[in-house]
Amino acid sequence: MDKHPRDDSPSGLSDIVERDGLLGTGITTRHIEAFGRKVTSTAGHLMGPSGDPSTNNHYHNAMVDLHRELRRPSTQRKVFALAQTTPTDLVRSKLSASEIQSRALSSLSDDLLANIPEDSSSYSLFQGFQATQDDQEYQKVHRRGRSKGKKLLTDQDSQQALPSAPTDLKKERDVLNRRMELMGVRKNMCSSEILEIDNKIANFHRMRQIVLDRLAGLEMEEADLEHEITEIDNKLEDMHEEAAHSQAAATPIPSEVNEDSIVSEDPAMDASFMSESIYQKLPSPRSLKHRSIRKRSMPVLHEHFAPGSEIKQMQAHNETVTAIDFDFPFGTMVTAALDDTVRVWDLNVGRCTGFLEGHNASVRCLQIEDNIVATGSMDASVKLWDLSRARSTHKDGRVNKHGGEEDAEITHSTSLEDCFVFSLDAHVDEVTALHFKGDTLISGSADKTLRHWDLATGRCVQTLDVLWAAAQASSLGNDSQWRPSGRLPDASADFVGAVQCFDAALACGTADGMVRLWDLRSGQVHRSLVGHTGPVSCLQFDDVHLVTGSLDRSIRIWDLRMGSIYDAYGYDRPITSMMFDTKRIVAAAGENVVKVYDKADGNHWDCGAGVGADGTGPGPAIVERVRIKDGFLVEGRKDGVVAAWTC
Repeated sequence: MDKHPRDDSPSGLSDIVERDGLLGTGITTRHIEAFGRKVTSTAGHLMGPSGDPSTNNHYHNAMVDLHRELRRPSTQRKVFALAQTTPTDLVRSKLSASEIQSRALSSLSDDLLANIPEDSSSYSLFQGFQATQDDQEYQKVHRRGRSKGKKLLTDQDSQQALPSAPTDLKKERDVLNRRMELMGVRKNMCSSEILEIDNKIANFHRMRQIVLDRLAGLEMEEADLEHEITEIDNKLEDMHEEAAHSQAAATPIPSEVNEDSIVSEDPAMDASFMSESIYQKLPSPRSLKHRSIRKRSMPVLHEHFAPGSEIKQMQAHNETVTAIDFDFPFGTMVTAALDDTVRVWDLNVGRCTGFLEGHNASVRCLQIEDNIVATGSMDASVKLWDLSRARSTHKDGRVNKHGGEEDAEITHSTSLEDCFVFSLDAHVDEVTALHFKGDTLISGSADKTLRHWDLATGRCVQTLDVLWAAAQASSLGNDSQWRPSGRLPDASADFVGAVQCFDAALACGTADGMVRLWDLRSGQVHRSLVGHTGPVSCLQFDDVHLVTGSLDRSIRIWDLRMGSIYDAYGYDRPITSMMFDTKRIVAAAGENVVKVYDKADGNHWDCGAGVGADGTGPGPAIVERVRIKDGFLVEGRKDGVVAAWTC
């Protein structure tokens, strides 16, 4: 039974508010019609003549009944439920789904709308879910059917089964057709997912490019700041030196000290094994200042490119590149070629900053360490240069994704006239190899000698005769006879192909294919490594291994602790240049690509402009010189082109 009677009086609202109805509030259409009649009646009484006492009583009674009903907890909960209905629910009952989507998208900005991928799927998410579920159910039923069929065949003892009824075959056909439809739905969903993943990958690539541009800009700004800091440090150092010279000039020199006593104390003058040319007094050279310009934080931009990616390419010379070296990635590079020029480059912007002029012939070998450059030439001299003395004008510009320069705004000019320090003149034939570490420099020449130089004084303190050492070792049975290369004429190979020193240790590769390890304290050969059958053209060692390249088309890795070959591999053409870092060994082997060997996994691969060339047209020139440091590879070619790569 109803709790309240059903009538048209205001008390009948108790029956209306306690039933479920429209919009989940308990109000039905019939109740709304009854409520409308009450409102019409109440409005009629309110608008009636004010003098009628029955009108005022009826209005008063109706308001009392409404207040009584509104105080009921159930009525209040239903009214609150109606008030909490979201605008989306109210609009959804009046508008279609497409119209709602159109109105919602019209309120978004253009930036947000630009990144919304197109929906290429013709099926809804529910259809894809249904297709997956139906396929799983079919597989379960199919497995059960197959297990029952196998059991039936076993029970009938391999008797031929009766053909299925047409009804069963039609059902099976309908099931298979349905499954085919579901397969189409699933294939379409997979294609949509692949497209979505491709869009995400493209967006990630764009984001990565933005961050790479930002990193290139930061490294460019960092290089400018370090350049300014270095200039200020050099000015402060010059001021301190000027003050020290002024103080020394004001101090009187004791009369008992003379020049003869100072010269006689030079230990180099007492060495009995030196040649007469060493005793000749060199013109008083300017002191070699080891002003460190090493970066406080090394560049990392090249580490985020794929191995084998080209960073920049420059037409550095018009002739074959004979020597090349750089200090650190995106730092300073020095190149030499058969056009008799030595050029200094800023790798950060790929621009030549000046020339090192002073040699009378082409430079065959060079090395840069911090701000010091050593060059060995066919004019039989070794010259030292201090790049920190260069006068340069600071330049601003924007950078591209590889750290290069774009849209330069201020002209850059550099003068390297003050960079020359002194010349080391003692060899009588062209200098073909050199290496320096600290104050020690070793030079090898076609005059078949190695010379040990003290960079602090600019004097030669020791001369090592390679032929004499080979004869001494042969007489003692510790070395083989001097054997020139049988693969190429002697004139085509440098007598001293490569040298490297560290403290008192010296490694030297010569045209007889021998690698000799010298002790600079005694001037004697400590050990000879036999293995190459052609002239040694390049070498490099670290704490454990020594890597050598030869014109016999092979690279050998030696164990310095045992003096034996640790590994070896060959190429099709002679090795003209080689260098390694912590991860890879790179070599120039007479091809238009750089040969790369991964020390970790032993893989060989090619890097350079010649990768992928079909050979139909004129391709890149042959690579002659290579250098690598921290995964940053620089190669010089026969046509004078120099290129930088990630490796």
